[in-house]
Amino acid sequence: QVQLVQSGGGLVQPGGSLRLSCTAVGRMNTGNILSIDAVGWYRQAPGKARELVANITTGHTTNYLESVKGRFTISRDGAKNTAYLEMNSMNRDDTGVYLCRVPTPYGIDYWSRGTLVTVSS
Repeated sequence: QVQLVQSGGGLVQPGGSLRLSCTAVGRMNTGNILSIDAVGWYRQAPGKARELVANITTGHTTNYLESVKGRFTISRDGAKNTAYLEMNSMNRDDTGVYLCRVPTPYGIDYWSRGTLVTVSS
C-alpha cells in the first residue's frame, strides 16, 4: 500500500533552517502510484490543534499560514515525486509535529506519520 515517507525533522536553534521532504512510496489498490501534486503541510504544536502551514494546488497556487509567510517555502519535484517544506529563520513557535497530506481522485487523502521539529537553544 501507499505510504508517505518524511525526512528532515530534528532539532534546530532559533534562527536556523530545516528542510522537510515528503515522498510517496508503494502503489494504491488501482496499481497506480500516488502522485505528489496537490500537497498540504500541517503541524501540531504541543497542546495545540493541528493547523495548515502551507499548501500548493495542482495549479501551483501556494498558501501560507500568516506567521510563516516570508520564512517558509513549499515546493514539489515531479521527477522525484516529492514535496518539500523549506523553513528559514525558525523560532520556538515553529516547534511541533509536521505532517504532509496528499489527496487522490478516489476520495481518499493520504497522511504521513509525522516528524518532530524542535526549535530550541
